[in-house]
Amino acid sequence: MCQYSAIDGFANNWHLVHIGQFAAGKAALVIQEATAITPEGRITYGDLGLWKDEQMSALQDIVNFVHDQGGLIGIQLAHAGRKASTDKPWISRAQIAPEKANGWQTVAPSPIPYYPEERPPLMLSVSQIQELVQAFRSAAVRAVEIGYDVIELHAAHGYLIHQFLSPLTNQRTDEYGGSFENRTRFLLEIVSAIKPVVENRSLWIRISATDWADGGWGILESIKLVDIVKTMGVEVVDVSSGGAVRHQEIIVKENYQVPFAHRIKEETGLLTGTVGMIKRAVQAEAIIEQKKADIVLIGRGFLQNPHLVLQFADDLRVDIPWLPQYVRGKETL
Repeated sequence: MCQYSAIDGFANNWHLVHIGQFAAGKAALVIQEATAITPEGRITYGDLGLWKDEQMSALQDIVNFVHDQGGLIGIQLAHAGRKASTDKPWISRAQIAPEKANGWQTVAPSPIPYYPEERPPLMLSVSQIQELVQAFRSAAVRAVEIGYDVIELHAAHGYLIHQFLSPLTNQRTDEYGGSFENRTRFLLEIVSAIKPVVENRSLWIRISATDWADGGWGILESIKLVDIVKTMGVEVVDVSSGGAVRHQEIIVKENYQVPFAHRIKEETGLLTGTVGMIKRAVQAEAIIEQKKADIVLIGRGFLQNPHLVLQFADDLRVDIPWLPQYVRGKETL
């Protein structure tokens, strides 16, 4: 979950405490918020970044702490595309114009703004696309050097990679637009570029299984894409949905995204994670027991309770060790 608390992409004590508390609470894997591979790839001016070596040191402290607690840590490498250059959400969700403080010119596969009143993004040239592929690779190299256990490409929620995938946001007529093969080219080139440098780390991809909109990206294309990336060394697909367009027709309810993960898991055989409106221990346990997904990922629940794992364990009557500093709290349960 993005914290919008970085300065020039640099992590600080907020991120150390925020991420560290989940590891202290026995989360098996903590995935760091979407981390931009270029300054223009940030959603807001408060996003984390990994586009230069100087940003590595503060992230190293976070990774070291999580490992010291016996946990694993992942990083989402991302570029927001046309959904970049917005204000922090507690201030305004409006996009900031390039000529104003904390704003910049956005880029995308096609010059289509997310909101009609926004300034259109600039259409990326083929050479600029290739530069971004290399930017993803460079960020992955830094992430491996820092020691992240999971490298996840954020190809969901209407951000840049997803913008290439969806025909609703990609209206190009060159080798990066039109057919399924062309629309997936950007993502597959990124995977090809970073796979050799992730070494023994686990490579994941987060996708939106459907745009929830007519004429958009859908589950059949998701299955086809996952079949391809499976052969390229991707180990896990983290299945979400939506975010590409404002007119999506989505009904949010308990387990509403689980069927997408289940179908992808069944038809591709790739390890699959599921997300969204998973709030209770018995609910998460049932997803795993019924083999609807291999991994359950929770975001907002951990914002409400950083030690959610300990609460879930208590709900399921499973005894897991608490930190000795916190064990007195267990006595009150």
